[in-house]
Amino acid sequence: MTSITLNQSSRTAKFFNAARASFATNASFPLLALRLALAVTIFPHGAQKLLGWWGGYGFSATMGAFTQMMGIPAPLALAVILTEFFAPLLLVLGLFTRLSALAIGVTMLVAALKVHLANGFFMPDGVEFFIPVVTISAVLLFKGAGRWALDTPLARKLGR
Repeated sequence: MTSITLNQSSRTAKFFNAARASFATNASFPLLALRLALAVTIFPHGAQKLLGWWGGYGFSATMGAFTQMMGIPAPLALAVILTEFFAPLLLVLGLFTRLSALAIGVTMLVAALKVHLANGFFMPDGVEFFIPVVTISAVLLFKGAGRWALDTPLARKLGR
């Protein structure tokens, strides 16, 4: 009985340590700047896809294009649309920063390799845009949210 209790306690402690580490960050202004730059860059793309803002096609048309024209499975198409819309909002708040950065980074890397690489390097259709976006996502994934992030109080609370 005691070994089971200790084992469960050890697993619980490992879980909270991992959760705390996923929210931990420092009060860095450069990380804040990168976080906001990524959010401002990606949000309009998500708003185009989800809401039809800024000349976008909106949710139904985007889902149709992704699933029928591009052959992307519906759950992945939905994940792309939701990631590009909601992850930047979370980045602005500094909430779930690492998860948001991972989702954006993976989404953009796949788009670069599967769609844009065939068009060469230069914009508007090449991979040039994706290099800084994926790089910023990686920095935020590894370093955290920086200053003025809601992740900071979560990390403190999980550390207790």
